[in-house]
Amino acid sequence: MSSPAKNAYRIRPAVTQDVPGIRALVRPWADQRVLLEKEAVAYYEAIQEFLVAEDDDGKIVGCGALHVIWEDLAEVRTLASDDAWRGCGIGRTIVTELLQRAKELGVDRVFCLTFEVDFFKHQGFAVMDQQEPIDPEVYQELLRSTDEGVAEFLDLARVKPNTLGNTRMIRYL
Repeated sequence: MSSPAKNAYRIRPAVTQDVPGIRALVRPWADQRVLLEKEAVAYYEAIQEFLVAEDDDGKIVGCGALHVIWEDLAEVRTLASDDAWRGCGIGRTIVTELLQRAKELGVDRVFCLTFEVDFFKHQGFAVMDQQEPIDPEVYQELLRSTDEGVAEFLDLARVKPNTLGNTRMIRYL
């Protein structure tokens, strides 16, 4: 089987009809414990955060989301591409567009929790060696969040069992 032609995909905002395709794309990565499996409702609730890559046949071959956590902080999450399309630039293109969205929203910092450290380094992210400086009042507000991404950013002990092996990375815009 020949590999897909480079640039034979397009990036666009996700729509609700993309949720089954996104879930199918994420499932193998979740089975390998690289990404977290989510219920369908979670994807529908966050569909406006997602970009998808689709091939010429309309199949979802990549996805990624930007989740705003605070006025100056967002997370790149659920970044995935179809195995057959790895190395074709889908992830890089999605991250670039998500970072542009972050800038447009007024976000100064974008973080991720990843096993793909080298990939994110090439996108300008750096490993977070310690806790990011956060105003104490903001920290207390963030502690009230039920979002797991917030807990991951804060490096709370309760998320440690789910994130073993992952690396927290950040990029300043």
